[in-house]
Amino acid sequence: MTRVVGPNEVAARAKLAQLTQEHRDLDAAIEAMVQAGNADLLALSRLKKRKLQLKDEITEIHNGLLPDIIA
Repeated sequence: MTRVVGPNEVAARAKLAQLTQEHRDLDAAIEAMVQAGNADLLALSRLKKRKLQLKDEITEIHNGLLPDIIA
């Protein structure tokens, strides 16, 4: 992935913040369902799948914001 610069960097950082918050919210929702003990397994599975999708999107954006480091 190429590095994001300029106005696109601002948009990418805003999107990153939004996705990170959604990821945290899903984590809290999943934890609440598990703690309740009567979790709908299908709903729980869907939340976990969405959380993984968000993690992938967050990683992709984060990698685009980091400068390329040549080892």
